[in-house]
Amino acid sequence: MAHDPQGFLKHARADTPKRPAADRVRDWQPIYLRPSSAVVSEQASRCMDCGVAFCHSGCPLGNLIPEWNEYVARGDWASASERLHATNNFPEFTGWICPAPCEAACVLALNTDPVTIKQVEVSIVERAFEDGHVDPQPPAERTGARVAVVGSGPAGMAAAQQLTRVGHDVTVFERDDRVGGLLRYGIPDFKMPKDIIDRRVEQMRAEGTSFRVNADIGPQEVAMLRADYDAVVLAVGALAPRELTMPGRDLAGVHHAMAYLPQGNRVQAGDIAGSSIDAAGKHVVIVGGGDTAADCLGTANRQRPLSVTVLDHNPRPLPRTGLVNPMWPSAPSTRGVSPAHDEGVHEAWAREVVAFLGDERGALRAVLVEEVEIVRIDRRREFRPVPGSRTELPADLVLLAAGFVGTDVPELLAALGVDEAPGGTVRIDDHWRTSAEGVYACGDASRGASLVVWAIAEGRACAAAVDHALSGVTELPRPVRPHAVAR
Repeated sequence: MAHDPQGFLKHARADTPKRPAADRVRDWQPIYLRPSSAVVSEQASRCMDCGVAFCHSGCPLGNLIPEWNEYVARGDWASASERLHATNNFPEFTGWICPAPCEAACVLALNTDPVTIKQVEVSIVERAFEDGHVDPQPPAERTGARVAVVGSGPAGMAAAQQLTRVGHDVTVFERDDRVGGLLRYGIPDFKMPKDIIDRRVEQMRAEGTSFRVNADIGPQEVAMLRADYDAVVLAVGALAPRELTMPGRDLAGVHHAMAYLPQGNRVQAGDIAGSSIDAAGKHVVIVGGGDTAADCLGTANRQRPLSVTVLDHNPRPLPRTGLVNPMWPSAPSTRGVSPAHDEGVHEAWAREVVAFLGDERGALRAVLVEEVEIVRIDRRREFRPVPGSRTELPADLVLLAAGFVGTDVPELLAALGVDEAPGGTVRIDDHWRTSAEGVYACGDASRGASLVVWAIAEGRACAAAVDHALSGVTELPRPVRPHAVAR
């Protein structure tokens, strides 16, 4: 039973406080501040402990949200941490960067403000680390089976931790110089601090997981994988960018987002003095309207540009005056809604690039755009240009954030004998198996670019399939099935 069945009537929603936009754009420190334990407990008490908790359906991990809300409301932070970690290896990752489809599915969102689930989640895990409640969980005995996990993003880390904890010898291979995948090099530091990755890596090492960085697994390593490991998990992400082929694409000043964002991470890590792609003193145009575009926006604003314009071919979303969810329990679009947008942006909705225009030196000077409208043909959307709507936007730097089209390791897949799906991702069956014997895949590698919560859920489920194949039985949870569709 809820600690206070009328808590949602007594207490208004209090969002996690943010640093003022004018202050935070001057540095790379985290946007969000930490609320007091008293505030978090009060917010947790707004949970109604619904008979049918739709927040579960909104979360692919199946997080036990009403349970840990109840414990926090009662001040039992240790029990809250146990319940939180029962379904999520890395709740701080989801607490920082997940868009919280669980909140959109909260029953309160039918007609009022939902529970601040993300705020409670990240507060629980931070309190757990401070109080010493996050301990390594090494296995009681070893199975002798060896598993290679290729990729150390959230899916790879989750799969590795689960498999290590049931006794398998797991080695994670990461091609970059630090563990974390896109969490490390891609998500800006102001959006998620990197020390939270490091402390999880320390926990995993203490449990027995091995990590090898600067290990770019290519076709030449396939013989090693086959000889040394009983199973291989591909968690290589989906980093192949969607390319734009219009005139002027090769002009100096037009770059993919993933050539730009990691440099900001490396500057903050002290690896480099400055970015080779810098928005300082420039007119910046960002092509795309999703999370990657928002990350580019926040990064560019911290480099002191003259202007930043975000170009999105979708129409402007209908404004929302509150958090009541008109699509309940499905999550509404979050395009154009992020802390980065609050820091300053020119928005160009329903626009597509026609060409990139250069000067006599071959450098970018402008982007030619036109208005588009959506036409539905056979239940498909098509974007058609509006005649006479072409205009030029001044631009010294263009960042392409138009999405991703599958993995960027086709040579490795071919060498392993792994088939690709039509979208460039890894084809898997209903047991996370690829077409190659003993090779599995999960996360963005098989799903396509998605949310961190889906990556962790798929990593956990894939680990259960691998454990069953190696041991003949498994007690590991399977929170999602392959090819599951987000609600």
